[in-house]
Amino acid sequence: MRRLLIVGCGDVALRMVPALAGRYRIYALTHSASRLGLLRNRGFVPIPGDLDEPESLGRLAGLAHEVVHMAPPPNSGLRDTRTAALVRVLGRGPSVPQRLVYMSTSGVYGDCAGDLVPETRPLNPESTRAVRRADAEARLREWGRTSGVCVSILRVPGIYADDRLPLDRLRKGTPTLATEADPYTNHIHADDLARIVVAALLRGRSGRIYNASDDSDMRMGEYFDLVADHHGLPRPPRLHWPEAVAALPENLLSFMRESRRLVNDRLKRELRVRLRHATVADALAHSTGGGR
Repeated sequence: MRRLLIVGCGDVALRMVPALAGRYRIYALTHSASRLGLLRNRGFVPIPGDLDEPESLGRLAGLAHEVVHMAPPPNSGLRDTRTAALVRVLGRGPSVPQRLVYMSTSGVYGDCAGDLVPETRPLNPESTRAVRRADAEARLREWGRTSGVCVSILRVPGIYADDRLPLDRLRKGTPTLATEADPYTNHIHADDLARIVVAALLRGRSGRIYNASDDSDMRMGEYFDLVADHHGLPRPPRLHWPEAVAALPENLLSFMRESRRLVNDRLKRELRVRLRHATVADALAHSTGGGR
């Protein structure tokens, strides 16, 4: 049986298991001893290790035929030292993986002023977290070219599901922007993202980028209004930009400064993904939990 290594084994990885069962023996790198039992119960072979401690990663060398890399970069700096550590250890074994799928972020595009954004758009990361993601992408694509590993990259927007909605933010009444300043935002349901990762494992092209987004065409405030209405919560107040700068923390403002609409034609054409939740509105309309 082929061996699959998942690095960054969170919610999306757990949602992948039904599609992978019987096809792979699945290994999961984890730095948390408290997750060992959960991972075993869900069908993974856990491997203790920490990307921030490269000396702990030795067991990964030569282990897997395929790798899914979903671990985030570190919280500071301009380089993704975790991806660098992973590439080094994967290159040390008697054989390198045949394929690697990396979950990046659509934040590497920066602010696109609401434009439609295909994968060919030049990168313009504006936050340090997006700069680190762009560094990881470049490092992995170069490694793929020099090692022969088929590296595919998914640029992922905001992930949501019934249990991944901004309900706490809505209950707190955190404001969003007035219509004239409201940015376009992009989304993907966690179940669809899990299916996209599996599709990339099977059909992703070498060095290829895929926008892993649904068909929603909506602004950030519209998203919060939609979720609020579905859950019977008050819609968030709207602020003009100068008011928002004075009232909101920088981590929220950084997302509000970026407006883009991801084009997902390549996802559908090359990976042959058929979205089960084509838009946020469709997903909420068919939600089995959390509604009014």
